Amino acid sequence: MDSPKRTLVKTVTWRVIALVTTVIVVYLYSGDAKESIVIGVVANALKMVLYYMHERVWNRVKFGRMK
Repeated sequence: MDSPKRTLVKTVTWRVIALVTTVIVVYLYSGDAKESIVIGVVANALKMVLYYMHERVWNRVKFGRMK
């Protein structure tokens, strides 16, 4: 079982990767750097919270765990 701190660090590092990806994709689509950053930050902040909660719930599920 992962500690809440480990889950948080995993969440943040993964979301940084996702943030950079989102900003690049939106910029390539729109050509607007400010819009790309705003969309990237808002979307990834929400996804970070949802991912953290998802990980904490799955940490309690016994399905698929090996002893």
